[in-house]
Amino acid sequence: MSAPEPAYRHTHHSGRLRQLSATAAARLSACTLCPRTCRVDRTAGEVGFCRTGRAAKVASFTPHFGEESPLVGELGSGTIFFSHCNLLCLFCQNFEISHGGAGEEVSDEQLAAMMMALQAHGCHNINFVSPSHVVPQILSALEIAVPQGLRVPIVYNSGGYDHPETLKLLDGVVDIYMPDFKFWDAGVADRTCQAPGYPQVARATLREMHRQVGDLTLDERGIARRGLLVRHLVLPRGMAGTRRVMRFIAQEISRDTYVNVMSQYRPCGRAAEVPGLEHGLTAAEYHTAVQEALDEGLHRLDRPHRPSRRH
Repeated sequence: MSAPEPAYRHTHHSGRLRQLSATAAARLSACTLCPRTCRVDRTAGEVGFCRTGRAAKVASFTPHFGEESPLVGELGSGTIFFSHCNLLCLFCQNFEISHGGAGEEVSDEQLAAMMMALQAHGCHNINFVSPSHVVPQILSALEIAVPQGLRVPIVYNSGGYDHPETLKLLDGVVDIYMPDFKFWDAGVADRTCQAPGYPQVARATLREMHRQVGDLTLDERGIARRGLLVRHLVLPRGMAGTRRVMRFIAQEISRDTYVNVMSQYRPCGRAAEVPGLEHGLTAAEYHTAVQEALDEGLHRLDRPHRPSRRH
């Protein structure tokens, strides 16, 4: 039985994708795409917190086998890693990409070609990593790729620090949302990434994403087709506020939310500058976090042993 078409194909055929793309592009002239609302004119080459102008910058695009099992399948998740980030966590495991900006600027046509190449390779989806600051470029590239035959699900893989109005531009475009919910405590968010209001923003982000796509649905092969998948990186000394995060997901999003409680924290980048993050996570701390997720009623937990390349 053939899989249903991704939502973005109908959105394109109806003409709505063009409208969404134009609306997003207009916001670049006084950028308010993410909650930092820098209001710089990116169309004129000005850059704000994300240090990205009109063109998106890509660090790599490749089939990736370290993502969550419903995304990877047998042929991998087609990841496109965008350079820079709107969070810039001091402990980022891809510090050279997010903080250093490693990568090359690409045109919208080149970005579309990357999508088509990953689909031709057999990847089960196109997985945009750290896309919050390049939504207009993604929408423009989709305008090009869809007529060329793009038809695999789109994954929006963000740090959870997204603007609700930007997310609304992705309604009917993104098939699978995969945000992080990094911190429950605003003080921890401030010390690690200077992100004002991160916990409140992340809660609103998850609500809007779930409103659009619902719980994660899989095909007969166990491959994700549509829905929400939440990531949570466990931090030493309980700094991520895992129990409160899991309680929120279970009680205010859905007990059927697919959650990856991640164990791979290690002190990368400038983590040593944050008291409590200078050491790695212990096995006991991780197992406690998993039990907290179960205690709060969550039951769709990803396998914990695979590595991941989240920012």
